[in-house]
Amino acid sequence: MRTNETIETPLNRRSIRKFKPEAVDSQTVATLEVVAQHAASSQYLQDWSAIRVEDPAIKQAIAEIGHQTYIAEAPLLYIFVADEHRNAAIATRKGVDVHADEFTLNSSYRFSQAQNDAVLALHAMETAAYSLGLGCVILGSVLNDPRKLIATLHLPEFTYPVLGLAIGKPDQAPALKPRMERDDQFFTDFYPADDAQLLHGLDAFDGTVHQYYDLRNTDRPVDAFSDQIANNAVDRGVFSRSVTPVAEDQHFRFDR
Repeated sequence: MRTNETIETPLNRRSIRKFKPEAVDSQTVATLEVVAQHAASSQYLQDWSAIRVEDPAIKQAIAEIGHQTYIAEAPLLYIFVADEHRNAAIATRKGVDVHADEFTLNSSYRFSQAQNDAVLALHAMETAAYSLGLGCVILGSVLNDPRKLIATLHLPEFTYPVLGLAIGKPDQAPALKPRMERDDQFFTDFYPADDAQLLHGLDAFDGTVHQYYDLRNTDRPVDAFSDQIANNAVDRGVFSRSVTPVAEDQHFRFDR
């Protein structure tokens, strides 16, 4: 496999959950934010925003939503948002009735594209941060209580939180988490029709993942990869706690 400094950055990424108590300088912050802005954007709508959370009280509130204390300790914290509110405001200025049936920025398709754009921007920022010697962790946990997060960040109509990103100088050096074999995720021309072929490398990967967690959590056994997938395939209250963006929220409406 060929490599260079750019390639090595994502190959060596680790989720960092413990940061040194040092602020990220303003020049670096500006660099990360401009890099995020240069990620790909569907139809050039630039339909995402990010909240840079600096108020310790708001950080603490988000940490309580995520049930992760390190969120409040992150030197730099962002919540990325699928954002059609800005585009709706632009359309309104141009005479578009955003509450008419013909309005499209509140559709499920547009929401999914805005969500994709937000994720792409976050990933660009994360990669840039790693390249500058910083550490990051992506925070899906901020969606444990979407209504509370929406209220905390004062998110308006036609917006919805997607993911958080905590950034800082690493104060830990975790081992690289293993990934499945390339042939188990990349297929040629078509998806495998035979599940036995699809899962041919699963047993070996289960062993690799189990060894990784045994070394990382010597006092707490962790399930093999396939057991983790099976456990996550059953609703244990996670999805029932989540809030689908619906009309009553006046955020996104899945009406098309």
